Amino acid sequence: MTSIHDIIKDRERCITENIDEKYQSDVLGRLKGCADTVVFPVSTEEVSRIMKYAWENEIPVTPRGAGTNLVGSTVPQRGGIVLDVSLMNHILELDEDTMTAVVEPGIFLEDFQKYVEERGLFYPPDPGEKQSSIGGNISTNAGGMRAVKYGVTRDYVRGLELVLANGDVITVGSKNVKDASGLSLKNLIVGSEGTLAVITKCILKLIPKPQTSLSVLVPYPDIKTGTSSVLALLKGNVGPTAVEFVERGVAKLGEDFTGTSFPCPEAGAYIILTFDGEPEEVDLHIEKARKLALENGAMEFIVLDDPEESARIWKMRGSLVKAVEAVSEQEPVDLVVPISKVDAFIQFVGEQEKKSGMQLIRFGHAGDGNVHLCVVRGDRDDETWERELHDNMVALYHHAYVLGGLTSGEHGIGLSKRPYFLEETPELVLKTMRQVKFSLDEKGILNNHKSYLA
Repeated sequence: MTSIHDIIKDRERCITENIDEKYQSDVLGRLKGCADTVVFPVSTEEVSRIMKYAWENEIPVTPRGAGTNLVGSTVPQRGGIVLDVSLMNHILELDEDTMTAVVEPGIFLEDFQKYVEERGLFYPPDPGEKQSSIGGNISTNAGGMRAVKYGVTRDYVRGLELVLANGDVITVGSKNVKDASGLSLKNLIVGSEGTLAVITKCILKLIPKPQTSLSVLVPYPDIKTGTSSVLALLKGNVGPTAVEFVERGVAKLGEDFTGTSFPCPEAGAYIILTFDGEPEEVDLHIEKARKLALENGAMEFIVLDDPEESARIWKMRGSLVKAVEAVSEQEPVDLVVPISKVDAFIQFVGEQEKKSGMQLIRFGHAGDGNVHLCVVRGDRDDETWERELHDNMVALYHHAYVLGGLTSGEHGIGLSKRPYFLEETPELVLKTMRQVKFSLDEKGILNNHKSYLA
């Protein structure tokens, strides 16, 4: 009878004893599971053989990449196999004629971006965690700060090689720009959190690298004035690449964590903008943005033309979740609302903070409605924290849906958001999702009981 060691003969790539906890959790390490085996395949053939073995023996499989997930999508709940693709981390092809690249799923985002930018090309998706894997980015449809101009990961996936739950290998999509040839199966996989198939190759769209990029820091007296100003900037055709908002209290945490400081410390909130493209185009958009921002309540308009200062500001923005975590345990939230409702939702969060007495730290992608919150534990004991966290999450997610929003903008649903997603999603929608799952994985071995699954 075939065993897992017959497939992965290198014992260092097949762990069955003393499994490190990091392979049984996510980056926060608070949701913990239990695995019987962790395997590290290096080829599509090995992944296929592992999945056939799991299918025949009805063994649960949890796909995993860099492990930077924040919602428990990589936590093995029912034992079985953790299938870690981190060794499948190669760039297989760069096709400059079709402006595409073929990569394996375990390659780090930052490594891939550096590689193509050195060759005058650009891969725009830019989630905060740069050491996330491309396969993980695709599995959660990661967005990031540049989504307001360039879109999200889905917009740059041309095709995928997949290993299905039963071990069959298929390719969906292609290098072609257009595709009206049947169902778009690749788009079913993007954002599916490893519940439908294992990604083994990715065909990614590239664009020319922008000639220049320049950031601006815009302080406002309060968060309401700042978020209200965003609509004017977006409607003003100034073409920002990124539009981020940060409350002053959150900025202070970032300052303490990184040891640097924001200009204009008397501000109540900041909007951080980036513009890229041709130098003349960038200059024109910045001047238009300056006029609009000052007309809509900005205290100053600070062009970050010193690269080191710009890098410091963005480093602080990128470190905010870690900065909060350094002070207290917290639950990260990344819900999304229509852009026109960001101001209303932020106001509701402030009211909920006062009502509940729980600190709710607010920042995020103002340009695409993706609001990030950190629900802060403080000194609450386990029972109080669990109860009050749940109560606040129910209220926050419900109000987001009232405003036309959704549970997640880029982190996925996983385990931690699942109760709230299931509560707010119509049963017929969930039933349809589960029918898709059953058609591809009728035994339910791939990352079951996550996200939309019962």
